[in-house]
Amino acid sequence: MNTQTKNSLLLLLCSLIWGTAFVAQSAGSGMGAYSFLAGRSWLAVLVLIPTVMVFDAIRRKSGTDAKPKTAAEKKKLLAAGFVCGTLLFAASAAQQIGITINPSTAKAGFLTAMYVVLVPVFGLFLGRKGSAQLWVSMVVAVLGLYLLCMKNGFGSIESSDWLLLSCAVLFSFQIIAVDHFSPQVDGVRLSLAEFLVVSVESTAAALLFETPSAAQFAENALPILYCGIMSSGVAYTLQILGQRDLNPAIASLIMCLESVFSALGGWMLLHQNLSAREVFGCVLIFAAVVLAQLPLEMLHRAKKTT
Repeated sequence: MNTQTKNSLLLLLCSLIWGTAFVAQSAGSGMGAYSFLAGRSWLAVLVLIPTVMVFDAIRRKSGTDAKPKTAAEKKKLLAAGFVCGTLLFAASAAQQIGITINPSTAKAGFLTAMYVVLVPVFGLFLGRKGSAQLWVSMVVAVLGLYLLCMKNGFGSIESSDWLLLSCAVLFSFQIIAVDHFSPQVDGVRLSLAEFLVVSVESTAAALLFETPSAAQFAENALPILYCGIMSSGVAYTLQILGQRDLNPAIASLIMCLESVFSALGGWMLLHQNLSAREVFGCVLIFAAVVLAQLPLEMLHRAKKTT
């Protein structure tokens, strides 16, 4: 299995976990957004600390060591954790506040997934020109997302929609930041550093702007547990590992499958109906992901040489 296939599968699993987390986040909308984010982030830190230890033990047996040794390496890890963590905090807070104001997981899924377009657009400013094949895939994915999520059109634009759009912008920056730092530092350590930053920043925000209580955390224990362990601890680590050596635009396409998995999860687990329009939307998104990764340029070159 080549590196791109392996990384794509990691991001596919990441999308599956995120898709099911939308329901959990909606269930946790009864408490303050910063408090919910703080709870799930500290839980992610608790999961990632032993994970780092396990990975270190495995690497020692194979004769490798991923620990930062020099001051420069430690500084780079801290910088990576701060940048990625701050962007993730801002994006997650905007998403959770948006869901709290208007708990429509369909619209939230669509607007948040707009990073699928924003990542390659921002990439243009960094000198990354996407192929025609990639841009066609983006258009197909957005059409699929619209058919899947927006059953009755947009309706009126609400304040929560602007928050969710800002969330998409911030997630785009986070994806680009992970793409920049993941080849330079250990992925699991970066995930731990990232969530330490999110934990501290969200706790400070919760204490400043909300009145968190033990009762709130007890009432929302299950959503916090799922989002903390699976969505934060596991999925975001998979994102960092999967994005390594993978085009960030293709990575964003694969990760937008979270909307498909959210719909399929609702159909399979919650017995929600899927219309023909929604099924077609799912098919289009899957087709976009496959199209983006087809080696069309290689096939075209092979035809020219024959």
